[in-house]
Amino acid sequence: MSRSGLFISFEGGEGAGKSTQIRRLAETLGARGLDVVVTREPGGSPGAEAVRHVLLNGAAEAYGTRMEALLFAAARSDHVEQVIRPALERGAVVLCDRFMDSSRVYQGVTGNLAPDFIEALQRVAVNGVVPDRTIILDIPAEQGLERARSRGQAAAEGPDRYEKERLETHEKRRDAFLDIAIREPERCRVVNAARNADQIAAEIEKLVDVLLKPKGGSRRAADSNR
Repeated sequence: MSRSGLFISFEGGEGAGKSTQIRRLAETLGARGLDVVVTREPGGSPGAEAVRHVLLNGAAEAYGTRMEALLFAAARSDHVEQVIRPALERGAVVLCDRFMDSSRVYQGVTGNLAPDFIEALQRVAVNGVVPDRTIILDIPAEQGLERARSRGQAAAEGPDRYEKERLETHEKRRDAFLDIAIREPERCRVVNAARNADQIAAEIEKLVDVLLKPKGGSRRAADSNR
């Protein structure tokens, strides 16, 4: 795919702080004059947001994990073609809260779907659009769940269907994300998310700066704001 932008996905378990770190990075890059698009999965486009509601409120759960995986793939395809690909083609930096690795972990590893099935779905859904960098925010499952519960209480919201699952399931997902990082070291970077938000943000900014430096326009914009 011909593109001039930069695609960064953020992955990790519940309560890892993805939304907070994406917001902070978007503010940092925006202050440098870069075109930044912040999006999320499931969701990100009108069609995908409709599917998000079905998935997170548990309406699709009765139909089984295989059906959920198909719904995630359909949402991802719409998201890629309507939002991510156009943004990358115009040269934007796309920051996405979850992407294909979440399907590998949630529907594949803990959903017990065959890896070949999951990978076939991903090839169709992403249609060549793969992150340049995936930042995996790693935190012990118990600590992450406590954060997620506190966040939900502060917002007067109950836990979603994933936050309600057993601690052992969340630990298994943590291990699965780390396994992806081991198997794909060129794309993935693991960041310790158990630290304070400032330390995490500083490390992520350094990881992204490495990617921006070779891009002439991005480097000039960054240098002019330092």
